[in-house]
Formats: sequence, structure tokens, C-alpha cells
Amino acid sequence: MCGRKTLTKDKKTIIEELLIDEWQDDNYEPSFNIAPTQNCPVLISTENSRIIKSMKWGLVPNWSKNRSIGSKMINARSETILEKVSFKNLVRTNRCVVISDGYYEWKRYGDGKKPFYIHHPEHKLLLMAGLWTSWGSSSDAISTYTVITTTPQKQIAHIHNRMPVILELSQIDNWIKPSKGTKISAQLDCLRPFIGKLIYHPVSSFVNSPKNNERDCILAKKNSKLN
Repeated sequence: MCGRKTLTKDKKTIIEELLIDEWQDDNYEPSFNIAPTQNCPVLISTENSRIIKSMKWGLVPNWSKNRSIGSKMINARSETILEKVSFKNLVRTNRCVVISDGYYEWKRYGDGKKPFYIHHPEHKLLLMAGLWTSWGSSSDAISTYTVITTTPQKQIAHIHNRMPVILELSQIDNWIKPSKGTKISAQLDCLRPFIGKLIYHPVSSFVNSPKNNERDCILAKKNSKLN
């Protein structure tokens, strides 16, 4: 699964790296500890534009009567998104890319768990495949999203049995642009374990609390001043 992530790059860097046409997130600030129910930048597409919108992590289906369901829908398994009622109607029209530059995973040791930070060796963006929707009336609607997960690549499989679907830059347009006559299987073909290199290191339990949001969250545990 993917239950905590980072986005530490500044707005200008993200816009330049992803060729963003429109930025609709006035409250964006880099974060070392993004948790479910918090907002972060998400990339969607119109006909010819790449747009960044601020969305809440945890998908709330538009038919739901209670927005609290979002806390239980932070991830969607790639193998079943065409079967689950909450996701299948979004696959053709509401695909998105969740912007991050790393994520945390907890490995079980006996009765406890220890956190690891997983990221690109060159600290590039990790672009996670997702689905999004809007919930509520037009006057107070909120946009929410879920991160699609798949089986992990071999290098990190010992940490957890799932990982987010990470897209290459070349796959972005194919994923976020609405399908028009294209077989949906062509878009879903990218929902597989990331073949690029990822690196990881153990981090302090400091990251366990979503209230902690500073660089110490991502420091290798042996170098951290925190337990």
C-alpha cells in the first residue's frame, strides 16, 4: 500500500519538470510527511493542458453520503479497479497523477513495524497513478483522490507486498488524458511494477506522527538525531 509520502520540491521546479500549463493550488507548501486526508498537488488534463489541482487524499465517491469514507479509500488495487464500484466508473474519465518525490512504508518486525523511506536515487519526482473525483454540491465540492497500487519490484518486496504504480514521464499523457475511442486496456497497460531504480533506507519513528513535518522525517535513521 501507500499510506504516507513526500513532496519536497518547490512549485517552480514542479512546473518546469512536468511542463504544467495551469497551477490551481494557492496553498501549496513542500511537505516531508503527507498523510491521508491531507491535500497535495494532483495532475489532471483537459484537452490540451496539464493542470495541477489541490486534492484531498482519500477518494470519496460522488454517491457517498459521508465524506469520512475517504480515509478508507486511500489506495486502489490495480488488479481490481475495473471491478470495484467506487473506481470502475472513474477509470475512463478521471485518471490523474499524484505528485510525490518519495514515500514511506512500514516493515513488520515481530510485533512492531519500522518505517523506510523509498525514493528515486537522483531525487527525481515519483509520479503515482491515481483516480480522482469531486464530492458535494457545486458550492462546496471537494476533490479527492486515491493512489493505485501494484505488486512491488524485487528490490523492495521485503519491505511490503504492495507499492504505488509509478509512471515514467513518457506515460503521463497517455494516463491522464480522457479516453476517446481508445481501448481502456491501452491506458491500463502501465499499471505494473516500476522498472526504474528505487532506493530506500530506514528512518526514525518520528515520521509515524503526521504532525511531524520536517527534514528529519526522511533522514536515514543512523544519521538522525531522533529515535
